[in-house]
Amino acid sequence: MSTPQTTQSSSPIADLSYRHYDGPLDSVSARWWCIAKMTMQMATKKRGFWGWSIFSAWWYIILLAIFWFMDNLSGGAPGSNIFLTRIIWKDQFLHAFSYSQLLLMVVTLLVGVGTIANDNRSNALLVYLSKPCSRFDYVFGKWLGIFLLITAVSLVPMMVFYLYGYMSFQDYGFWTQSPWLFLKLIFVAAASGAVHASLAIGVSSLFNQGRLASATYAGMYFFSNIFTLIIFGLNAGTVGSGGKSPDLFRTLFYCSIDGLQIGLAKLIIGTNGSDVLPGMSGAGGGRRRGGGPAQQFSPEDIIIHAPYIAIIVPFFIFIVATGFLIAWSRIKAVEVV
Repeated sequence: MSTPQTTQSSSPIADLSYRHYDGPLDSVSARWWCIAKMTMQMATKKRGFWGWSIFSAWWYIILLAIFWFMDNLSGGAPGSNIFLTRIIWKDQFLHAFSYSQLLLMVVTLLVGVGTIANDNRSNALLVYLSKPCSRFDYVFGKWLGIFLLITAVSLVPMMVFYLYGYMSFQDYGFWTQSPWLFLKLIFVAAASGAVHASLAIGVSSLFNQGRLASATYAGMYFFSNIFTLIIFGLNAGTVGSGGKSPDLFRTLFYCSIDGLQIGLAKLIIGTNGSDVLPGMSGAGGGRRRGGGPAQQFSPEDIIIHAPYIAIIVPFFIFIVATGFLIAWSRIKAVEVV
């Protein structure tokens, strides 16, 4: 009885189902962009990202409701509403941006702080850092993905509110007060995205668990913000007692994650800030106490002026560069063979 012969098609070595790839080949010059896209795709799949991003625009939504109501309440000639004539429009963007700081930090926790830490835990760097992907490609890709997301979350509500104001309040100086405000808001959002992206990847690279990285970043934010609140309280007490705000407070107030972004926003927009809304100074006013006669003061008296550009800009560059370099130094290139 003859033994059946093994056909060539059953041999794994002669498997004819394999064919050489002859499709298009993309350049490897933008390897970092692949990592950035993957970072953004994974973040936007989280339900919490969309919920917290929308919630971060809460003060813009309130302003839209207030201004719409006041505009329709007047019913008079264009430009006759006393409330709207007292609005400093660029300061409304500053206030809304300031009130979104905590929520932008939460969004950063969701999209960025655990990104490198989770890769460390799953040993994904063995894949990412195999040739031809370099250490710079990996770190910059992660940074860019977080930067674009945070910038977009900050910028979109700004632009929605800007377009509403531009179309509705030309008679109240919306354009004439600050013609270049549109471009300035883009830089404000980009500065916020750069700060959060650099700090996020820097902290994340130090851990092997995303939860520990997130807790550390949240702790950094809250402890630095407490310091800012203490400086603001000391300044308010000094002004309320009849003294002059110390020049040192103008620097220390912005030495936090929150304060750094607000300080940059003041410089970019070109303002020191003002009352949240017209008429609120009367409710929060008081009298200075001192040796001389009592004097009225309002919340505007205790507003800390914009930081010195010679101090805040190097501080911003230092924070952004340090976070990136920490992540770059912690990532070890491994060749898979």
